[in-house]
Amino acid sequence: MATIDTVKNILNENLDIDPAEVTEESTFESLGIDSLDMVELICDLEEACEVDFGEPEGLNTVGELVSYIDSL
Repeated sequence: MATIDTVKNILNENLDIDPAEVTEESTFESLGIDSLDMVELICDLEEACEVDFGEPEGLNTVGELVSYIDSL
């Protein structure tokens, strides 16, 4: 499964965000994702993608998040 699809699935399951609304250009702010949601998202993505995020900073869009995960 592509990383973007994993992100979409987790956003749908945890925050009830329609996957059709999520694009690489989507900002977390435009999706209504606050800092607490982001922490939960990162924890779920670490588990689903079997990666250790460390402390990512400067990630503002879904595309930036996907690129970061793919670089790990």
